[in-house]
Amino acid sequence: MTTHTPSSRNARTPVQQAALAVGAVFLLVGVLGFVPGITTHYDTMEFAAHHSEAKLLGIFQVSVLHNIVHLLFGVAGLALARSAGTARNYLVVGGAVYLVLWLYGMFIDHDSAANFVPVNTADNWLHFFLGIGMIALGLLLGRGTAGRARTAG
Repeated sequence: MTTHTPSSRNARTPVQQAALAVGAVFLLVGVLGFVPGITTHYDTMEFAAHHSEAKLLGIFQVSVLHNIVHLLFGVAGLALARSAGTARNYLVVGGAVYLVLWLYGMFIDHDSAANFVPVNTADNWLHFFLGIGMIALGLLLGRGTAGRARTAG
C-alpha cells in the first residue's frame, strides 16, 4: 500500500511545468510590450493596426491588442497548468493557434488593414517556432495524460 504525502500530490507533471513556464513567458512578454525602452517607438503604439511602429526588443511589431493577447494567453497557461490534461491541451491547441497565426501572417499584406494584430516577418517566424515548440511539448510531455486521468477517476 502506498501513501501519498502532500508534496507528492501537489507535484506538477512535466507537461504542467511546461504549460506554467510558457504561460509565465507570455505574461512577461505582454507586460514588457507596455514598457517604453524595451518596446521601441513606444509613442507610435496603436490599439490595433499595422500603423503601430512599436517593436518589442526593437524586433517584434506590437500593439495594445497584441500585448493584451499575450497577457490573456499567459493567464490561460497559468490557469490550465493546474492539471496535466488541461496543460497538454493548452500547449497543443495553443501551438495550433500559433501555426494558424503564422500562416495568416505569411499570406496577408503587412501594409493592409488585414494586419490588425499587427505582425511583421520576425513575428511570423516566432509564431512558427512557438507553434511547433508548444505542440511538441504538449505531445511529448503529455503522453499518457488522458489514460492516467481516466484511471485516476
